[in-house]
Amino acid sequence: MEKGVFVITFFPHSRELNDEVSRTSSFYPLHNHKPPYERNLRMSVENELQERSGSKCELCGSSEGLVVHPVDVASEADAAKCVMTCSECHSQLDNPESVDPNHWRCLNDSMWSQVPAIQVLAYRMLYQLRAEGWPQELLETLYLDDETKAWAEAGIANNDDSDPPTLDSNGTPLLDGDNVTLIKDLVVKGAGFTAKRGTMVKNISLTSNPEHIEGRVNGTQIVLVANFLKKAN
Repeated sequence: MEKGVFVITFFPHSRELNDEVSRTSSFYPLHNHKPPYERNLRMSVENELQERSGSKCELCGSSEGLVVHPVDVASEADAAKCVMTCSECHSQLDNPESVDPNHWRCLNDSMWSQVPAIQVLAYRMLYQLRAEGWPQELLETLYLDDETKAWAEAGIANNDDSDPPTLDSNGTPLLDGDNVTLIKDLVVKGAGFTAKRGTMVKNISLTSNPEHIEGRVNGTQIVLVANFLKKAN
């Protein structure tokens, strides 16, 4: 039997009520922190993910040390916003400074899952590792619907408080590899041409200045003002 600290309220003028409280009350140890209904909810989420995943990590396929990993901090009560992970994936997701890039080559397969939560974690990890080269190539081939991509990018923005985001003319965050269109004609100084409104600039790169991006127009690599751009779907 678990030992814990229990809180009992007695009513000084009602012996019958005190007897009823003692007979019917359900107590739980305070050191478990969560009341029974919350623990039951967590168990329900875990059971649902066990069934969805086939008792394997939904990122790398391992069956070792499975643990529920919420995509975002406030998602642990919703199976649709959680992913079943092995202990290795879970640890690296929680500790970005200790990430082993080679471990995440598994995303070459799992990023094609039809489960949005898995897509979001795959997108965020590939973005984190984009400097390795191969993750950027995978990002360029990964298709996410608008809602799922917005979810994935919101987490990236929230996790990178040190650098202000680069925003397009509508306030939408821009990321490396995005495609954008010009919303006005821009004279490209020194290149001898004008980039016309509506021109598509593919596979942009962010710069150290959050107000600028780099992209290739008419075969020339140029710096563009983010506020004159609109992110392409």
